Amino acid sequence: MPKPYPREFRDDVVRVARDREPGVTVEQIAKDFGVHPMTLFKWLRQADVNAGAAAGTTGTESAELREAHKRIRLLEQENEVLRRAAAYLSQAHLPKRLYPLVSELAADGIPVAVTCRVLKIARQPYYRWRARPVTSADEVAAYRANALFDAYRDDPEFGYRFLVDEARDAGQPMADRTAWRICSSNGWWSAFGKRKRRGKGGKVGPPVHDDLVQRDFTANGPNRLWLADITEHHTTEGKLYLCAIKDVWSHRIVGYSIDSRMKSRLAVAALHNAAARRGDLAGCILHTDRGSQFRSRKFVRALNRHQMTGSMGRVGAAGDNAAMESFFGLLQNNVLNRRSWTSRQQLRIAIVTWIERTYHRRRRQRSLSRLTPIEFETIMHPPASRAA
Repeated sequence: MPKPYPREFRDDVVRVARDREPGVTVEQIAKDFGVHPMTLFKWLRQADVNAGAAAGTTGTESAELREAHKRIRLLEQENEVLRRAAAYLSQAHLPKRLYPLVSELAADGIPVAVTCRVLKIARQPYYRWRARPVTSADEVAAYRANALFDAYRDDPEFGYRFLVDEARDAGQPMADRTAWRICSSNGWWSAFGKRKRRGKGGKVGPPVHDDLVQRDFTANGPNRLWLADITEHHTTEGKLYLCAIKDVWSHRIVGYSIDSRMKSRLAVAALHNAAARRGDLAGCILHTDRGSQFRSRKFVRALNRHQMTGSMGRVGAAGDNAAMESFFGLLQNNVLNRRSWTSRQQLRIAIVTWIERTYHRRRRQRSLSRLTPIEFETIMHPPASRAA
């Protein structure tokens, strides 16, 4: 496209054409100045319009009109930037980064300078982002988030402390605070709730065993100290009761029994199941609360049959069996309170699956050096893991 003639040159050519001598044509003057005759005629007509000698739009009016059109176009672009930015930022599932929006608007014909000015962002960082859209820090953060999400998707009841352990095993080490920030921004939280009170508030009978534990929940080997307790939960069909027995040494649930009625046979069945798994139990202490199931003759006879020693805490003192209460707290938060249960069979499957798959083999515990109960027993006492 040829460049426009300078205004001063055009004015000079118009003056020469107007003051030409008789017999000199406009075509001759155009030839002398190297312009096309039609161009010179246009210049002459525009000069007459500017001088008011002919009807039409003057040069000043044309310039103002062009400036108005330019301003209108700019306002339309700014309005489009604001409209698209509002729609972009309203999408909660997208990260609040404006650089991709700038690129989209540029592809639609809106200059980068206009978009950056409206959104009040600098252009240089944008062009640096264009040169390298994903920084090394963003890449590391994405891999960490993927590792945490994979662990959370497998077990949504895990908190960030357990998710970070799984991520480290997957090859993405990070600080606990970093894992908390990523989980917090994505809403990856474990389900927590307050433990409901159990029991009917009736008078508890006298203990049949002394308190041999005195809140010292430690053991130097397997089958030295066990804890037992019973919990209940509602379903549409009625209540379901779980009696679980825990080895203090490895935190493993060595035996459990589930039934629709909370009778002494529930506790006895849990003890027999534990004995079948662990073998020789001579001298093992089994610590419980003062529930009637654990004070029954059937349960005492079962203890004697396996050459075990009974132990009981005080009435109304939850701390006397705190280690077992903590396990039931996890079960309550991670399984029982997660949803409503329509049948006892459905809840039974969920409890057994959580104990055997999640608690035993996936839930790492800091008191076990970040090992699961199964891993701890396998490493620290291989013979104890043969019944796993």
